[in-house]
Amino acid sequence: MMTRSRLEAFSDGVIAIVLTIMMLDLKAPVTVEISGLRPLIPAFLCHVLSFVLVGIYWNNHHHLFQAVRSVNGAVLLANLHLLFWISLVPFATSWMGNSNFATWPVVVYGVVLLFSAIAYFVLTHLLICHHNRDSTLAKAMNSDFKGKLSLALYAAGIALAFLHPWLACGVYSLVAAMWLIPDRRIETTISNQQP
Repeated sequence: MMTRSRLEAFSDGVIAIVLTIMMLDLKAPVTVEISGLRPLIPAFLCHVLSFVLVGIYWNNHHHLFQAVRSVNGAVLLANLHLLFWISLVPFATSWMGNSNFATWPVVVYGVVLLFSAIAYFVLTHLLICHHNRDSTLAKAMNSDFKGKLSLALYAAGIALAFLHPWLACGVYSLVAAMWLIPDRRIETTISNQQP
């Protein structure tokens, strides 16, 4: 039986690097005038949205693994799958911000978000299968309405990007707003099971 500690440490490291890469992509203006910041507004807005979304993944990943006793090979691969999609966030963020929210960059950004959400869903499912249906994790994750709604909203955002990219960005932001309050199902389930 493999413990979860190395998986958590590796995941934390990858997510920290992703956030650092995004930060390094924000370039200072070439002028000392305050007006030099205006062209950077799209990139900054993309950075804020992406920082929040990656932070939400980190937060929920941490909560998820509080109910995990062990991991197996399938879980390790599913976690790598999630980290792969999260690692593409800086690229998609940069392209969307530098293109001033053009259609295809907004579509690609949405695809990265959608596949990140799918990867998180798969990871959760494999963890539940690994632990059994009576585990604390299974009890905590029995209803995943917000997760399924997020998948639907990301898909809708991708479609909307072809009509109006700003509407798609609004949908992506809505998903982030939904998750700003961390998922407390696991904490609640664990605390309810303690004597």
